[in-house]
Amino acid sequence: MELSLFSVSYAGFWGQESLTIPEFVERAAQLGFPSVMLAGKRPHLSPLDYQDEQVGDLHATMAEYGVRCSVVAGYTDFSDNVAAEVPYIEMQILYAERLARLARALGADVIRLFTAYERGGQAPLAVWQRVVGALREICDRAADHDVTVAVQNHHDLAVHTDCLLELLSDVDRENCKLGFDAWSLALRGEDLYDAARRAAPQTIITTNADYVRLPRFRYQPELVNYLPVEPSAVRAVPFGDGFIDYEAFFCGLKDGGFDGVANYEMCSPLRGDGTGENLDRCATAYLQWMRQHGFAEAG
Repeated sequence: MELSLFSVSYAGFWGQESLTIPEFVERAAQLGFPSVMLAGKRPHLSPLDYQDEQVGDLHATMAEYGVRCSVVAGYTDFSDNVAAEVPYIEMQILYAERLARLARALGADVIRLFTAYERGGQAPLAVWQRVVGALREICDRAADHDVTVAVQNHHDLAVHTDCLLELLSDVDRENCKLGFDAWSLALRGEDLYDAARRAAPQTIITTNADYVRLPRFRYQPELVNYLPVEPSAVRAVPFGDGFIDYEAFFCGLKDGGFDGVANYEMCSPLRGDGTGENLDRCATAYLQWMRQHGFAEAG
């Protein structure tokens, strides 16, 4: 597997240190990552900010540090959550196409996308059909740039592995694959090995983070006792310190034939603090864990 560091980890969204893309590329190289996944939004790789000159400069910076761009990460939600007269889906299709262009210009051949959140008042079948239609058009446009779309098991629609594989079948495009992650499976109670093995033939990237569960309770004074509250909260921790059985997950991926990009992300409040030193420690721990467990070659 090719180890990659996700730039959103250093974007400052959760109080972490914020780096520019060139600074992030330099940091990834210093830590020993051969590739990076770049967040396709501000403050990182926004199509609004990266035109031909800026893309050329970034490509040169990556070449200087010997780091390749493996994936450009898009942020989409194809649910119907705006006024009917707003061409919301069209905007996202255009956004995804621009990301595909950026990816190709940087030497990447994958863009990561999400499906849709389910909201009250929306017909699930209608949302499903909208997602399928949007992904088909995006895939057709991305194909013009020799780019593959990786659909991540993140948003509500098709988050279960059975549903995700069904969605992939409905989209029916050669360049539509999966960005398949363990944390979603673990939080929802799927069998990590079995799900990963079944999804592996269609998986081209996986994005990894580890968490601990933090049980929640609400005090009931009339009972002098506590009422359990679901779901538990979760908190990101250094890789290998959490409850997710990543050894089972990666074994399932390998047994299913996966040998793609494994990204590390710190995309929520992290145990310790948001300083660069702590982020770097956690990123290094991921590299060490993956290599010690035989899922990547030693650097």
